[in-house]
Amino acid sequence: MLILAKSALALLIGFITSVTFGYFFIKFLKRVNIRQTVSVFLEERHKKKEGIPTMGGFIFIIPTIVTAIILLFMNKIEFSNNLLIVLFVFVFYALLGFIDDYLIIKRHDNEGLTEIQKLFGQLLIALVFFYIYIKSGNDPHLTIYTLGINIDMGWFYGVFLLFVLVASSNAVNLTDGLDGLAGGLSAIAFLALGIISWGSTGIQGSGDIAVFCFILVGALIGFLMFNTYPAKVFMGDVGSLSLGATLASVAIITSHEITFIVIMGVFIVETLVAIIQQISIIYFHKKVFLMAPLHHHFEKLGWHETDIVKLFWTCGLILSMAAISFGVWI
Repeated sequence: MLILAKSALALLIGFITSVTFGYFFIKFLKRVNIRQTVSVFLEERHKKKEGIPTMGGFIFIIPTIVTAIILLFMNKIEFSNNLLIVLFVFVFYALLGFIDDYLIIKRHDNEGLTEIQKLFGQLLIALVFFYIYIKSGNDPHLTIYTLGINIDMGWFYGVFLLFVLVASSNAVNLTDGLDGLAGGLSAIAFLALGIISWGSTGIQGSGDIAVFCFILVGALIGFLMFNTYPAKVFMGDVGSLSLGATLASVAIITSHEITFIVIMGVFIVETLVAIIQQISIIYFHKKVFLMAPLHHHFEKLGWHETDIVKLFWTCGLILSMAAISFGVWI
């Protein structure tokens, strides 16, 4: 019962602080002219989104960090190296995304950091992750509890960490193309990982990581008050890169990497569609989909933006509930 109360309170605090902060932060973004530049390749219906404030990821990032720090000082949650890793990834991927957003706004186009620059930044963060993770006494093992599989990956675990962090952050970044889509799917994913964290009793600081997840779920719901159709603010790379990498870090720390694949099902499909489309155009000079990622394909078919978001949210929720069943109960 105490776990339920903690989760509910963390979610509530995250929501209230996010909504309150977001109300004033959007006014600030408008005042300093931090606005979205829409790609020329998108449909005409997206052109009306030109000029809407971006960098809205701070609406859930700052309240989550501040709340977590306050709870640490109040001894409501305990500091651990595993919690430090999650907070480190959350903050520094947000910083990387902020630099990318800043360059896009400064240049007034969609060109921010180059792919090499982004990869270098992600590599540095992954190396620090790996160092703290190993120094904390964690073993470089890939574990599938349900199947009784435990693989010692040795030094290759560092490469594995980089791949998971980069893949997850870029998957959320790709999915952030419709009002409320990435934010809603991320809230569902963090809800699932929060529940899984509560069940990972053998992991140092798992309960505190769960509280962090629920704070972030509440903050994301607060952000969706401003981001669902019609959006008053976009999360930008500062939000999407941070969310994807943090989801991956929680899954890695709680040793639920395989379960994570199920939770990220919608994000993975979105990414695969983009990869397939790119390969098909380069090597076969033809499109497999009307447009990539997948949500834009549905738009080309004539679906309304809100219907696509509702479908993807539903799929994300079903996959997350299945993942909880697989990762905790079965």
